[in-house]
Amino acid sequence: MTDPLSADPPVDRDFPATTPALTFDSGGATLRGVLHVPAGRGPHPVVVLLHGFPGNERNFDLAQVLRRAGHASLVFHYRGSWGVGGSWSWSHVLQDTAAVVAGLREPGPAAAHRLDPRRLALVGHSLGGFAALMTAAADPSIAAVTSVAGFDFGAVAALCRDDPGLRARCVEAFEGELGPLRGTSGEALVAEMEAAGEEWRLARLAPLLADRPVLLVGTSLDAVTPHEVHHGPVVQAYRAQPVRKLEHHVFATDHSLSDHRVTLARTVLSFLEQYR
Repeated sequence: MTDPLSADPPVDRDFPATTPALTFDSGGATLRGVLHVPAGRGPHPVVVLLHGFPGNERNFDLAQVLRRAGHASLVFHYRGSWGVGGSWSWSHVLQDTAAVVAGLREPGPAAAHRLDPRRLALVGHSLGGFAALMTAAADPSIAAVTSVAGFDFGAVAALCRDDPGLRARCVEAFEGELGPLRGTSGEALVAEMEAAGEEWRLARLAPLLADRPVLLVGTSLDAVTPHEVHHGPVVQAYRAQPVRKLEHHVFATDHSLSDHRVTLARTVLSFLEQYR
């Protein structure tokens, strides 16, 4: 077998690799995605890749590695981002993720693209890590879930309530990332996070993920999701549950894992291959 990080797989002229554009309806908006279909008859396991806020790093490198390893992989944009209709909110991200999962399970797309929706996994980065864990907790049929530098909205909401200065910095930080987004503001995003409160704390999901494979990746040189706030407490809660198929790592890199992309790809692929 070829190494999917360094070599292309054999060409299959009967069942070639393809890269179709797909759309999904969510809340009246049309979400746009790109599906990376592997060569071969299939049906192929499916990985939905969930980008963060606002979506500068979209993890297409992971999508290509996963395809070369035989996993179909989807990258898409949420409502209100990067030209997609509707308005941006954290709640819309969760709704959009659920809508995409449901769309990939429809018989038409699954048959057309040789997908096996019974083997559907989520891999998310930052906000996407939060969405991946929240969506998997709400949907027991999701086979496996990975959070990379996941943003713990419940933990940050509690910190903001206790520290007005931190709250103001969060408003400013969110406001500074709104260029590709529409229909929201830094204040609205912090207020939504505070209103959700403990419902969006990732540690509380442990009982709902106890029997699923879960991969948590933290980043120790990260000012956006410092691992002692966003990673360590979640690992501790999941180990205590226990989440029996938990795997966790902390890499010495920044929030986007800018110098650890190959390490990240190998880690995610190794994790998913155990449960293929």
